Amino acid sequence: MEYLGRDGAPLAGQLWNGIDDAVIKAAANVLTGRRFLTLHGPVGAGAQFAKIDRKGKQEDFGDGFVKTANRQVVEVPQLFADFWLYWRDLEATGGTGADLSAAQFAAQTLALQEDKMIYYGLPELGLEGLLSAKGVTSLKRSDWGSGEGSFSDVANALAKLEQAGYVGRYALIVSSDLFVQLQRIQPGVGLLELDRVKSLLDKRVYKATALKPGTALLVCAEPYCVDLLLGQDITTAYLEQVDLNHHLRIMETALLRIKCPDAIVVFK
Repeated sequence: MEYLGRDGAPLAGQLWNGIDDAVIKAAANVLTGRRFLTLHGPVGAGAQFAKIDRKGKQEDFGDGFVKTANRQVVEVPQLFADFWLYWRDLEATGGTGADLSAAQFAAQTLALQEDKMIYYGLPELGLEGLLSAKGVTSLKRSDWGSGEGSFSDVANALAKLEQAGYVGRYALIVSSDLFVQLQRIQPGVGLLELDRVKSLLDKRVYKATALKPGTALLVCAEPYCVDLLLGQDITTAYLEQVDLNHHLRIMETALLRIKCPDAIVVFK
């Protein structure tokens, strides 16, 4: 992995260990897509393109050639966030006890970018997200702040997915405000509404800060429906030394592959 520039970087190995640990822990606090999506790979940082096979893929034979229908070849996006380590800060601690807040903030920024890509796609690259993909199922969302609206909505969405033949791991992802609305005792039942919803989904309910207020979606998370391809998993590269300070980059290459859009239910 010499492309990361770490071998010749003027940073001690113990400091690199601290950076790596801080970055992974900070990113994990934000990431939600990886909690329910199947990860494919890492397939290598050099993988610049990947295929997305939609349901109904088949070979069509023409006049001396074969075309694969319902297959798309797309670019694997590269995501990054930069940060600096200042030489005086490192010298003050001997490098081993350095304040790595800048690395943690950058890691959270990168993690939020990954989640936004998963949910909203990257229109600049022609990539769809779970919320923006053509062919997703849309259901009107009830009031989740009172009554049994959330439980009934999720149960209805589950029934639709099962009727469409999507059976397996389901995951409900909600925005922060809807997650708060689920934190209430259901009258006459004595249970949190969140716990009632979790009982339908084997506890797979996730709050995603990347989602806009009032957003919720239910996904059949089996890999034949959707997965997350990793080229280079989250890592830190050394870019340059400027004015004795150290410029670093947290980066990854990843691609959301939606194979069955109708295995996604968006509450609107």
